[in-house]
Amino acid sequence: MRAVYASDPAKSRGRLVDEGLSTFRSPFQRDRDRIIHSSAFRRLKHKTQVFVEHEGDYFRTRLTHSLEVAQVARTMARALGLDEDLTEAVALAHDLGHPPFGHTGEDALSAAMAPYGGFDHNAQAIRIVTHLERHYADFDGLNLTWETLEGIAKHNGPVAPVPGDGPVAPVPGGGPVAPVPGGGPVADPIPWALAEYCAHHDLELHTHASAEAQVAALADDVAYNHHDLHDGLRAELFSTDELAGLPILDACFAEVDARYPGLNYYRRRHEALRRFFGVLVEDVLAQSTARLAELDPRNVADIRGAGRPVVRFSDALFADLKAIREFLFHRMYRAPSVVEMRAEVTRVVAELFPFFMAHPGELPKQWRKDVEDIAGDETALARIVSDYIAGMTDRFALQTHARVFGSELPGVGGMENL
Repeated sequence: MRAVYASDPAKSRGRLVDEGLSTFRSPFQRDRDRIIHSSAFRRLKHKTQVFVEHEGDYFRTRLTHSLEVAQVARTMARALGLDEDLTEAVALAHDLGHPPFGHTGEDALSAAMAPYGGFDHNAQAIRIVTHLERHYADFDGLNLTWETLEGIAKHNGPVAPVPGDGPVAPVPGGGPVAPVPGGGPVADPIPWALAEYCAHHDLELHTHASAEAQVAALADDVAYNHHDLHDGLRAELFSTDELAGLPILDACFAEVDARYPGLNYYRRRHEALRRFFGVLVEDVLAQSTARLAELDPRNVADIRGAGRPVVRFSDALFADLKAIREFLFHRMYRAPSVVEMRAEVTRVVAELFPFFMAHPGELPKQWRKDVEDIAGDETALARIVSDYIAGMTDRFALQTHARVFGSELPGVGGMENL
């Protein structure tokens, strides 16, 4: 049963370019389908989550991660009476803007783009679905509904100040902006790609997004907290016994050991991690149900105007997750083998960017046409180069670097045979 505060596809604010309604799909179903069929979504297959794509066939990629997020998001949306199709659309699109090599690639591209307005993967996702996907005769992008675009842009919270609240500063990591103590002038916190789009199609960046988008954001947290533990175990960066001593996981392993004494090593850790997964989902649902009951929203506008998220973890569980993330930071994200590869792939992005800035004629034909249209504008060229590099898969970035600079990075030879 649809809750009164759920997004209603029949009341969608529509698309920037009117297309009329589909015969048998709701507007949000149509959005989901367009995302799945997009080129950017297919490229997620060969974009890293934590490990570089060629390091192992069983580690998560951005594509498998996005599918897991969508599964969790639909489950939670159904339990909360929300629109499942909108939730799934936002979940599937939430990582479309990531460049190759995950957050390492984003850091390198952000550094390269610092003189030209910076780089933000959420803003880049909006750029992809509104501009860079060029397949349709009547428009650039996917022409998604306002609600889906809003969810992609601000599923993690507002990205602009409330009008009249005074100066704000950007929060590291791309989260919601916050007032600056004492006031004073600050830099514009809105990523340029979002500001550029919202200048002609207002996504109301100062408010929270719909509950559906908030669910997609929490589903992302649930998925990566679960699968980073699984991938770290597979990579042998830490042991099962070490996990069994962490908050939440200690109770999960104890329950498995009590029910299945002497269970096989691999089955034991799988059973514990699936219970951990369940604990996170159940906590979000319980906490969100309580917050919704307290707020008593009568429509989706009440969700956007609540001034705080309505979908979230409990404080106690969030504190436990911080301990787990601290463990993962030191034992996985900063493991020597991961740090070594991070340095190598950082060099790939850091060297490709100035090369294409100096040699735009080396861009593919369809990109050179965009360069011809900007009449020597360096910032516009930087943004074209950034778009091109951000769209690369891990393997293509490595192949391009090898072709341009005539050398292969340690441990990544033979990529053309994958």
